[in-house]
Amino acid sequence: MRVTAFVVALGLVVIFGMAGRAEAQVDVGISIGEEGLRGFHLAVGEYYHVPQREVIIIIKEKRIRDEELPVVLFLAQRARVPYTRIVELRQRGMSWIDITLHFGLSPEIYYVPVKVVSGPPYGKAYGYYKKKPKKEWKAIRLDDDDVVNFVNLKFISGYHGYSPERVIELRSRGRDFVAINDEVKREKGRGRDRNKERDKDREHGKLEKEHGKKEKNKDKGKGHGKFE
Repeated sequence: MRVTAFVVALGLVVIFGMAGRAEAQVDVGISIGEEGLRGFHLAVGEYYHVPQREVIIIIKEKRIRDEELPVVLFLAQRARVPYTRIVELRQRGMSWIDITLHFGLSPEIYYVPVKVVSGPPYGKAYGYYKKKPKKEWKAIRLDDDDVVNFVNLKFISGYHGYSPERVIELRSRGRDFVAINDEVKREKGRGRDRNKERDKDREHGKLEKEHGKKEKNKDKGKGHGKFE
């Protein structure tokens, strides 16, 4: 009986221990995800000059997907209408391109100049622009995913001062734009840190050089005094 009780107790310890570790892992995952999402919302709000509370309203109350948030604000700016008007039309079931045309805008507004693009998800969309002369771009019919991809490409490359080709590369790997924004932000942060270290090294080298000159001048002065 004692052996059986010990085995049962040991089993419970193992089970609860594993559950605790799993829960901790889930908590960490949620924490990282929420941090990236907050960073995305913050960046979108800053780029389109919209207060964070309104950004949250669009997502939570209007039920707009995170990656569609830049599209709402982009179209509102271009059409010069409140974002609520864009959301209203979207909730009626209109596609992004139909909303675009509704306000007399052309699909040309979504185009982002890049050097080379091939493969999904941007290859097909850029093909529409390449196949037609610019004066016929107003007839292009982008699907909803194309519009989301183009607007987020504009937003992330514009906000971070980042190469659109690099954003396209990250997107082609299957990353969503929340993850791409987080990765670009971290990469830019590492770049700033490297620049700071480089500036420190340069300043340190400059000070050492100046100190060496002073020491050299002192030695010259001492030598001159001996021959006087």
